Amino acid sequence: MKAMILAAGKGERMRPLTLSTPKPLVRVGGMPLIEYHLRALAAAGFSEVVINHAWLGQQIEDYLGDGSRYGLKIQYSPEGEPLETGGGIFRALPLLGEEAFVVVNGDIWTDYAFAALREPLAGLAHLVLADNPAHHPRGDFSLVEGQVHDAGADAQTLTYSGIAVLHPKLFAGCREGAFKLAPLLREAMAQGQVTGERLQGHWVDVGTHERLAEVEHLLQASR
Repeated sequence: MKAMILAAGKGERMRPLTLSTPKPLVRVGGMPLIEYHLRALAAAGFSEVVINHAWLGQQIEDYLGDGSRYGLKIQYSPEGEPLETGGGIFRALPLLGEEAFVVVNGDIWTDYAFAALREPLAGLAHLVLADNPAHHPRGDFSLVEGQVHDAGADAQTLTYSGIAVLHPKLFAGCREGAFKLAPLLREAMAQGQVTGERLQGHWVDVGTHERLAEVEHLLQASR
């Protein structure tokens, strides 16, 4: 099974750090965010990783190289102009192959064990959902007996963590260009094709300086 790290975001809310450094290379605990993912994926038994990029993307390639120092083979999917999550994954499909693959947002931090995602996929997608953080109290989806649903008004919700297993068939009928992933997931949910799990452990959506500091605190506390 291959993995893809989404690293094309510009990180507007983390300026001035991201004016000269792509968000996935912002350091926390002395190491770039994306490097935590690479080390965790290698430890979980993954060997091939695809990384998309746009803003200052050459810096990502220059820093990570071919991935050999992590025990990985890295391929890159440059975008130039960002294609959003769905469009970015769609462009990278030729590198990802015809089987299900793991997707991880490059701007999160977590101690989630990626080895759990190597199980066979039942359906078109499997989402890892986290408890709703303070900045996103309404959540995204509901999880009922292992199935993920588009949350109704009164449903108990969880937040999509940015970690998933997707099958290329989820993108059937899509065309090159910028588009979001969420509508594809909701369509698959309506067909009962999306399973899920609740994330156990720590998870931070590192979208602001305050949340970057939160990760620093968690790392210090774990030492």
